[in-house]
Amino acid sequence: MKKGFTTGSCAAAAAKAAAYMLFTGQEKLNIEIETPAGVMFKADIVDIKREQEQVSCAVIKDGGDDPDVTTGCHVTARVEIVKPTQEALTGEGPKLLIDGGVGVGRVTLPGLDQPVGNAAINHVPREMIEKEVTEVCSLLDFNGTLSIEISVPEGIELASKTFNPRLGIVDGISILGTTGIVEPMSAKALVDTIHVELRQRKELGFKTAIVSPGNYGLNFMKDTYGYDLDKSVKCSNFIGETVDMCCQLGFDGMLITGHIGKLIKVAGGIMNTHSHEADSRMEILSGCALRAGCDGDLARKILGCLNTEEALHFIDEAGLLRPTMDIVLEKILFYLDFRAQGKLELDCILYSNEFGLLAESANSKRKLLE
Repeated sequence: MKKGFTTGSCAAAAAKAAAYMLFTGQEKLNIEIETPAGVMFKADIVDIKREQEQVSCAVIKDGGDDPDVTTGCHVTARVEIVKPTQEALTGEGPKLLIDGGVGVGRVTLPGLDQPVGNAAINHVPREMIEKEVTEVCSLLDFNGTLSIEISVPEGIELASKTFNPRLGIVDGISILGTTGIVEPMSAKALVDTIHVELRQRKELGFKTAIVSPGNYGLNFMKDTYGYDLDKSVKCSNFIGETVDMCCQLGFDGMLITGHIGKLIKVAGGIMNTHSHEADSRMEILSGCALRAGCDGDLARKILGCLNTEEALHFIDEAGLLRPTMDIVLEKILFYLDFRAQGKLELDCILYSNEFGLLAESANSKRKLLE
């Protein structure tokens, strides 16, 4: 699969090209930078606007085969001379003032890569911009002060399709990337996003991480308990890694709310609930039902079901829904606690679309109201 390049790489390439054109007066239609991963990025330069004291240009973001919403957007850099070389003190290097313009978000909540008030240009892209523009300044004997503004014309519209509004980043997208390249379908990128959200909740003073694998679980918390969704974190299929991160970040506890079809896997010790990783939903559910007192015929019916909602009907008809769900909850908490090794107080709320609340641990409501 084809790799792509991050918005950070695009910003650095555009800034380097703009600086080069500003100092030489020559048009630059492509430029090359080295990413932190050591991979060279040769970028085509578009949207060139040249004036005596400033130049702007853009690089079109290519995310490769990764389904990145920013693919195709224009990452623009405007480089302007604030103080020329002759006014700078001899021996000093150039001073670069990096900020965000239209379509680049601004940080409003703590716990992110940049402090509150800064443009959402993460530290690695900032370092890349500084490295590439300083290289041009050194080559062309400039040691004055430059203003470098990164903007993304499509950024405000694109931001609604990202996690930025939940993270307190307003009015645009973030300029991101730690390696400079985009790995297709990167699970790491999603785990990194979960970590950012958890870290932010911790910075905001939350003692318990309130998580759910998906939007349905979040909506169940809102509809059933009136919970503010902005306080929660969506952990997708990465249950085990979310537990690990909660431990590392120093949370006192974690409450997970999820559909029986997802969390039944956790009752079997499966910590990545993606269907490509493991299934065994009916095997685990039938085992719990057997412990609750079901007979062999019911167990076979459960094993023959296509989904958990169907299986719950058979269990309910046998009058065993409550005891079975209590056992499922007990096993979920056992395996979560095993993963956390006693470092977290674990709670769980389990529900189904048709039966609603199936089971909840003793402290779950209290944690939602903290």
